[in-house]
Amino acid sequence: MIFKERLIHAAIFDMDGTMFDTERLRFTTIKQASAELFGESISDEILMGSLGLSAKKAEELAKSRYGNDYPYAAIRARADELELAHVRKHGVPVKPGLYEVLERLKRNGLLMAVATSSRRVIAEEYLINANVMKYFDITVCGDEVKQGKPHPEIFRTAAAELNCLPEHCLMFEDSENGLLSASRAGGLPILVRDIKEPRPEIKALAYQAYDSMPDFLGELVKFTPDLPKPKLTDAFPQTINNVRAGIHGFGAMGGGYLAQIFSHWDGYTRPYEIIGASNNATLRSLVNAFGKYDVHYGNVAFHQTIDRIRLIDMADEAAVCDMYVISEIIGLCLPESAIKQQAGMIAKGLMARFQNGARPLEVLVILNKVGGAAFVRRQVKEAMLRMLDAQQVEQIMAMACFTETVVNRMVSKISKEILLKQVRINFASFEKQTHNKLLAPMGNVAPLHQEAALLAEPGLNRIVGQLRHASQLNRALDQLSVTLFESGPDMVLYARKGGKILERLRQIQPVDNIAEIQAIKNRLLNGTHAIIAWYASLLGYQTIGQGMGDERVVMLVKRLINQEIKPAMLQENPALAEYINASFVNSFIARCKASFRDPCRRIGRDPLRKLQRKERIMGSIELAARHGITTPMLEFGAALGILYALRMVTPEDKECQRIKALFETSESVADVLAFDGDYHGKPYQGLNREADAALIERIAEHLRQLVNPVSAHWQWPLNYNDAEEMAS
Repeated sequence: MIFKERLIHAAIFDMDGTMFDTERLRFTTIKQASAELFGESISDEILMGSLGLSAKKAEELAKSRYGNDYPYAAIRARADELELAHVRKHGVPVKPGLYEVLERLKRNGLLMAVATSSRRVIAEEYLINANVMKYFDITVCGDEVKQGKPHPEIFRTAAAELNCLPEHCLMFEDSENGLLSASRAGGLPILVRDIKEPRPEIKALAYQAYDSMPDFLGELVKFTPDLPKPKLTDAFPQTINNVRAGIHGFGAMGGGYLAQIFSHWDGYTRPYEIIGASNNATLRSLVNAFGKYDVHYGNVAFHQTIDRIRLIDMADEAAVCDMYVISEIIGLCLPESAIKQQAGMIAKGLMARFQNGARPLEVLVILNKVGGAAFVRRQVKEAMLRMLDAQQVEQIMAMACFTETVVNRMVSKISKEILLKQVRINFASFEKQTHNKLLAPMGNVAPLHQEAALLAEPGLNRIVGQLRHASQLNRALDQLSVTLFESGPDMVLYARKGGKILERLRQIQPVDNIAEIQAIKNRLLNGTHAIIAWYASLLGYQTIGQGMGDERVVMLVKRLINQEIKPAMLQENPALAEYINASFVNSFIARCKASFRDPCRRIGRDPLRKLQRKERIMGSIELAARHGITTPMLEFGAALGILYALRMVTPEDKECQRIKALFETSESVADVLAFDGDYHGKPYQGLNREADAALIERIAEHLRQLVNPVSAHWQWPLNYNDAEEMAS
């Protein structure tokens, strides 16, 4: 590997303070042991001075202060006991970023070693406990060298055992003594700061210095290859990092898409935990009971399991705030109305994070709205201003990066009936597997037969027997699964370029101009999708997939994309040709044809919003007119939207009711399309009665013919060439 123009063959890591945050723990246990055995706690000055020293050197330092009778060896042994007890109960405190660094270095061909002043019995316990032993080819410990740090012996030994010259080895350290040792060994010292800043003259020995392991990771990413965008069937990384990711709004997009993106992470590792906030109690209970769930990709007959997931109640302020505090990234997957309701909760989460260390936070805004990130930021800021003064708000908001995204995937939730049926079947299967076999009291576990002679340690037979019993139960649990979402296969999430963490996420495509991608989606995909739903529903179909089986619907889609929307967008911005190509359009059509679980009612909702001047359909008509492109299919689609509202109105659908009320006053299309009254607290952005009179009349003519259910006009997309005179 080439790192900053140097050829690197190996990486050698110090352990305490560099990989693990154990120096603070060591200070606590030595103080306690000293108080127990000597009657006096050891001073911070001596402890700080002993950082990176061998046990012998540290003992000399302690006795220089407390005298030759100071029982350092006994104190160290007792501290080891206390430390091991803590680690076995709570785990090794792994430094953030370590797993990602080790995984990248190892997968890019480097040899790896540990060079620690700790004794082997301690070092191996920690390395195994932290699940990092697998990365290291060799381990050199403090009780195996004659001279400890700052002498170079330990680093020279590690390099020699790796068959590497020291000058081709990155040597990671946090202490002055460690830096001196690595430098004197002839290596390339990498300083990763811990609790004590080295003196300037010692710090100058470092080849590179970083405030933290994540800072080094940010540099390392530049010199190691990014993995390609994942394919749908690619497995998630096996290595678990210590990152947490949050999803505020665990619905179809949050659970069926964003959880997959977070699970793929950078392709090298994946998060320790994904936390989802949901107001659906059934969903929370199921996911937390199973500890996982499946996403079904129907058009490719593939199930993907999302695990390491925990759901919290979106109304639980303490839990939501904790999610904001501990997560490295938050995906905000709420509709516009819910954003307004949750703005105060988001503000409190950001406030809690600021109070717990003021770390930056990336907030991915998954909202089907142009300017969605700015909208969310504005709502959150307004909510925060009701709780704090303006200066505090500015400080907190400066630490949050709200990032605009564009989703190119359709996801829907499994119906409650199917969900409950899955649970019943799973429970019956589990009962069958565990009946009178796995859940019975264990009693005395019989020893293994063939392996019994190999088990020398007392009690090991019983341990293995217990593990065997547990593994049988675990296998039964592993076979349980519940599918929560149906999803399309599209993988890439487009996000505005900027945040460092986004550059690493394998499934995210950062782009300079997110507005271009939004325009493609809103006009080319979302507008077309709505028209499909309206047409299919009026033709009597329940789902998008069923509707796309009708040649009239398919022909309408092809004509309005290829003859109207796509040419207009490319005339406006030729650079979009990179994204809008034949495979893009064909992929969208294929996805729609497979959408048998996407109800037309869900896709066709909010027709009044979708018929606004600058929105997806009317915006495309306006764009096409600017470039001299006629839009008969889009105008036909607008008429379908009005007719859909008139025919398919239900008491729950307020927008359809609004359109019906506007139209029935004088049976005027202009009253609908040129409406300028209140719309969710703002003036509705309709067409202009005078300036757009010709367009309104063309749409009205389509509607007049479509009102008759047996009119030949329902076949119009198929017979467009015969109706060319009308279209013009």
